[in-house]
Amino acid sequence: MVRESAAVLNQTLKKFFDNEAASGILLIGVAVLAMIVANSPLAYEYHALFHNTLLWTPIAKLDNLHMWINDALMVIFFFVVGLEIKREVADGSLADPEARRLPIIAAIAGMAAPAAVFLLVIAGEGATNLSDGWAIPAATDIAFAMGVLGLLGNRVPSSLRIFLLTVAIVDDIGAVAIIALFYTANLKLGWLVASMLVLGVMIAFNRFRVDRWWAYAIFSVILWFCVLNSGVHATIAGVLAAFTIPMRLDYKGDSLLLRFEHTLLPWNAYLVVPLFGFANAGVALAGIGLAGVIAPLPLGIAAGLIFGKQIGIFSAVAIADRLGIVKRPQGASWIQLWGTAVLCGIGFTMSLFIAALAFPRYPILIEEAKIGVLIGSLISAVLGYTILRLASNRDTSLSGTASAV
Repeated sequence: MVRESAAVLNQTLKKFFDNEAASGILLIGVAVLAMIVANSPLAYEYHALFHNTLLWTPIAKLDNLHMWINDALMVIFFFVVGLEIKREVADGSLADPEARRLPIIAAIAGMAAPAAVFLLVIAGEGATNLSDGWAIPAATDIAFAMGVLGLLGNRVPSSLRIFLLTVAIVDDIGAVAIIALFYTANLKLGWLVASMLVLGVMIAFNRFRVDRWWAYAIFSVILWFCVLNSGVHATIAGVLAAFTIPMRLDYKGDSLLLRFEHTLLPWNAYLVVPLFGFANAGVALAGIGLAGVIAPLPLGIAAGLIFGKQIGIFSAVAIADRLGIVKRPQGASWIQLWGTAVLCGIGFTMSLFIAALAFPRYPILIEEAKIGVLIGSLISAVLGYTILRLASNRDTSLSGTASAV
């Protein structure tokens, strides 16, 4: 009986983790749990766990668990993002100039419009430099958005899934560039030169056909340590390291890049990102109060995610289609495309990450920014799901009527 129950449990868990919606569902659960714990009698323990100084750390700069998660563990997340970007650009949906034109146009507009909406909402708030948070609503969370889309099953055409995934990947490229260019300060030339030398060695590994995974793993860690001390945010090392991983196929039709991606994807989706979400999504509402929830910063971020994303992406696609620059995704109605654009307003992981970088000296603003990210992401998820669900039902009823006629 126990063995049969264990077998059923194993089978259920396998089905759950094989479901593309699983990582998104897990992220939702983690965010809710973090909010509950942060506003419960365990709030002090929750904060102490992540922010109290560690008794010992091998790296003095990382002196608490929160910094280890955000500056070290999240390098794995950015490494996987880098692998996905390289694969898509070299041999995926971004490899064909014609196929990537629409997602690139949509992603650029989908980053610019939320930033514009944010700046419009916080205009005139000069007490603190709130404008530093302009990039927070510009990001889309791939796992969260694809997870919600996965809940709809085959009600959504495959062309829209590819469109959303590609837009999110281009979005990630933009977010990484923003972090590197706009959230970097106090550069240390010696460490920066050391980083470039290590990166050069890894590029040489690729050029001279070195395919030992451990060589890239060791030098990736060295690169991370150098970047950590250079003033550039440490997670950029993950993306740079990923770009050096060889993609050439061996006699089995496999590559080192694909093996890295296959190995790290589950760890990334079910450990790294959820742990980051749990450590960063918990906001003590009592410490902020209602005034903090409806303050310009969270309202600007939420408005950017909810309205800016859908306006930017949907308008860009509509204009490109009308002008004949590129057609909208095949088999997708305008209502379905609108619902997908709304789903792109789910910021979560990257938005929370940028929020911590935008206001390093103002903890209260980071908490307010988290509120904006959570509200904006939640509304975008529910609204996008509802639009796509109703659109699929409408399409089904119309097709049924047409068949009857």
